[in-house]
Amino acid sequence: MPGSVPHRAGSAGGDLVFSFSYLSWEAAARRGWFGTEDRLAQGLVAHERVERLLVCDQMRSLPARLLRDRQARARGERVAFPAGASAQLLRPVRLRREYPTSIAGVRRACAAFDRALERGARRMGLREPAVLTANPLVAGFAELAWAGPVTFFATDDWLAYEPHRRWWPAYEESFARLRSRGRRVCAVTPAALERIAPTGPSAVVPNGVDPAEWRGDTGPPPDWALSPRRPLLVYAGSLDSRLDVPALLALAQGLPDAEVVLVGPLLDPDHLAPLSEAPNVAIRPPLARAEVVALIRHADVGLLPHRELALTRAMSPLKLYEYLAAGLPVVAADLPPVRGVHPSVTPVAPGGDYAAAVRDALARGRADERQRAAFIAEHSWRARHDALLDLALA
Repeated sequence: MPGSVPHRAGSAGGDLVFSFSYLSWEAAARRGWFGTEDRLAQGLVAHERVERLLVCDQMRSLPARLLRDRQARARGERVAFPAGASAQLLRPVRLRREYPTSIAGVRRACAAFDRALERGARRMGLREPAVLTANPLVAGFAELAWAGPVTFFATDDWLAYEPHRRWWPAYEESFARLRSRGRRVCAVTPAALERIAPTGPSAVVPNGVDPAEWRGDTGPPPDWALSPRRPLLVYAGSLDSRLDVPALLALAQGLPDAEVVLVGPLLDPDHLAPLSEAPNVAIRPPLARAEVVALIRHADVGLLPHRELALTRAMSPLKLYEYLAAGLPVVAADLPPVRGVHPSVTPVAPGGDYAAAVRDALARGRADERQRAAFIAEHSWRARHDALLDLALA
């Protein structure tokens, strides 16, 4: 890839402005800090290479933010940002609830966001700080003339993210502007990077794990996970059209004594409705973060039964790294992001036999503690953030 920047641990630090994509600091805290941007924001606050940091929420509608804040206070859910002389949180507002979809409208919205970022940076005394943004529109549309180097962190293939289809033309235009400016790009997979085709420096930095979550003992799994039916085959993540429902039905039929559990937010009930026909498939609601970790540690096999889509070819599945951090053997659709990650992953080609792959995984068994500890150390979020800062602060 042109302009690729290798990982150079120990590189110099500097001031940084980080902006979320469509998230806020409070939203990341409420969902348990499990996502890629969540972990990055947390890591930057404490990272010694970041001298001064301005974290910026997605620009929100003022009425909606006031309502959300009032509801959060009533429920006791307000989350304090660890502010100080070296770290501040910016919460810009606007009148509209979301980005417009027209190119002219997006340009105006990003210009307003740019001005808010500049004011926040000036209040902190930042002079030409590096900017790291996860927002695919800000990445190209915002001028950021007051800043130093600008890096776009692509956590997904936004041009394949179906819920944002109406913004796809704006994303295309944003990436064209990004290329014309020679801005830096860090993506979680080669496919996501190739979709943007940057002309400036670039790097691929996949997802990782938090060693503190996966070392030592965990609490008990949910009571329903203690059923006598074994093996326990777990998928933990969003339950949507990415899942290969025919493959899951065939797996359940091929291993009738196994329990197949899908845990997470049910985003596409119609797509998953056929799974109700299988007596050994259970769809469970989202769990608290500690329960997710305990469930994965308790399972026998981690599943990644994804369909082959542009989105799944470009995503870096967090759950893959978490399964492996727990020492689980993994059975996954044979897609680029899972290839070569670890020998404990059994790939299944489209239309392949998931039941046979699970039998192989069970025969292989869990990784020993030495192997598990080595994987956790190699794929820690800290290592990922170091590589990202090597690009953003270079």
